[in-house]
Amino acid sequence: LSRFAIDRSRPYVIQVSRFDRLKDPVGVIEAFRIIRRSYDCQLVLAGGSASDDPEGAQVLKEVMEKSNGDPDIIVLDLPPTSHVEINALQRGAAVIIQKSIREGFGLVVTEAMWKGRPVVGSAVGGIRSQIMHGQTGMLSHSVEGCAFRVRQILANPELGERLGHQGKEYVRSNFLLPGLLKKWVLLMLATRF
Repeated sequence: LSRFAIDRSRPYVIQVSRFDRLKDPVGVIEAFRIIRRSYDCQLVLAGGSASDDPEGAQVLKEVMEKSNGDPDIIVLDLPPTSHVEINALQRGAAVIIQKSIREGFGLVVTEAMWKGRPVVGSAVGGIRSQIMHGQTGMLSHSVEGCAFRVRQILANPELGERLGHQGKEYVRSNFLLPGLLKKWVLLMLATRF
C-alpha cells in the first residue's frame, strides 16, 4: 500500500475495474467528494484498460481530469498481471465500491465479499444477485445513494464488519465450486425419479 502512496492512517474506499464508462469511475469520484464532506478518507481507483476497448484511454483521461490533482484520489493504471497488488488494495480498504451502470456477474464484487470487506454496489444486473441489500452488502441507485451507503458503513464499523462476514459466507454458500457441484448433484438426483 505504501508503494501507491496510500496514507494508512486514514481509511480508503476503492473501486477496482477497468477504466470504462459502464463502470462509472467519474461517478465514483463524485460520490467520494460527497463522502469526504463527512469523513477524512481517500479514494483509490485501480484498474486498467482492456485491449479490446478503444475508449479506455479516453475514460482514464477523463478520470484524471475529474480527480484534478486531488492528493486523496489515487488513480492506478495497473497491468492485467497485478493480482497481488489488487489483493492487497482490496484487503486494506474500508469499503469496496462497484458503481457500474450495467454489469453482468461482477467478479470483483464476489472477490471483495470473499475477502470479508463491506461492498457497496449499484443495483444493476448481476450485482443484485450477488449483494443482498443490508445483509451481504449495500445496493445503491445513484451517486448520492452510493455516497450515503459508504458513509453509513464508515460511521458504523460494526455494520461494515457484519456485512463483510455475511458477504463472505454468502459467497462460500453460493458461488464456490463445491457448493455449485452439490446443487447440480441434488438437481440430478431430484429429477431422476
